[in-house]
Amino acid sequence: MKPKNHIKGRGAQEKIHNRFSENHYEIRDDFLNYCLKEGESIDKYRTTFIETFPKTIVNKVTSPDVGMLYSLNPYQGCEHGCVYCYARNSHEYWGYGAGLDFESKILVKKNAPELLEKKLKHKNWKAYPISLSGNTDCYQPVEKKLEITRKLLEIFLKYRHPVGIITKNALIQRDLDILSELARHNLVSVFLSITSLKEETRRILEPRTASIKKRLETLEMLNASGIPTNVMMAPIIPSINSHEILPMVKEISKRGAKSVGYTIVRLNGAIGSIFTKWLENTLPDRKDKILHQIMECHSGNLNDSEFGRRMSGSGTIAKQIHQLFELARKKYLPNPEKIILNCDMHDAYKDGQMRLF
Repeated sequence: MKPKNHIKGRGAQEKIHNRFSENHYEIRDDFLNYCLKEGESIDKYRTTFIETFPKTIVNKVTSPDVGMLYSLNPYQGCEHGCVYCYARNSHEYWGYGAGLDFESKILVKKNAPELLEKKLKHKNWKAYPISLSGNTDCYQPVEKKLEITRKLLEIFLKYRHPVGIITKNALIQRDLDILSELARHNLVSVFLSITSLKEETRRILEPRTASIKKRLETLEMLNASGIPTNVMMAPIIPSINSHEILPMVKEISKRGAKSVGYTIVRLNGAIGSIFTKWLENTLPDRKDKILHQIMECHSGNLNDSEFGRRMSGSGTIAKQIHQLFELARKKYLPNPEKIILNCDMHDAYKDGQMRLF
């Protein structure tokens, strides 16, 4: 049972001061109680959406171990509220905190489709897969209303440009028509994030994401529609979902996944204190055990920033997790398919229509 002070529907359990800001504010309960009439209440953590106007939208990824060269994020911040999310730290560069701000103050880039089209039409641009999204989920809840991601996919299809998608939201089913057409030209692949088969774990770890049932249904539907789909079991958190590796790979193999990957949780920057507070409020009896096992995966620390090692971990527990994955792959996904997207069509569509030869 979760303690009474657990903030329902949120991953982070507190506001975190932005390390780049000299000043910060907080909403004091005694002030609210003084101002409100009896019986009134206020949602201190209601989600707000803030429109931004970037000048560019495609980002070059310099990290050598993330498996992508370019990314595009139509949203900054993510209402999914996954407590472990590495992207939380990036919210500080926008002037907000990595805790509750990250999941309740969402920056929206409504001009993303226009900026993408400008990029793809540029005479010097050479086609290379662009990932939606490398930072926050392009299918987070507000996408249902704004449809920015759908408009981006229409641009990718118009210019016959390859695109990869990373999501944990079943809303991607809405765009099966565009995705199927992209797949027909080998221009799309999807990485579906599924971290657990247990709904109870999903609810506390990723409070505003699609249910496990809906994600497995989405995996099956995408593959049945000819859209190559991989699964990322990321992150693996010792003593929370590490025991689910074998049953997870078995389940996704039955639903057509082409491959499976994983990362081991690392609590970099402000995420260490956010995750620790979440454990205190959510799993207090297991807090010390979980933190100690995470530290064992990173040479005694909650985080390891060394490229090539930071996401795979080191030490006995990390080695056991790696061995379990190798066993699961050998047993349930012995012939993984490496997906190489088509980068050869784009030049003929740069002006929006195929050149006449």
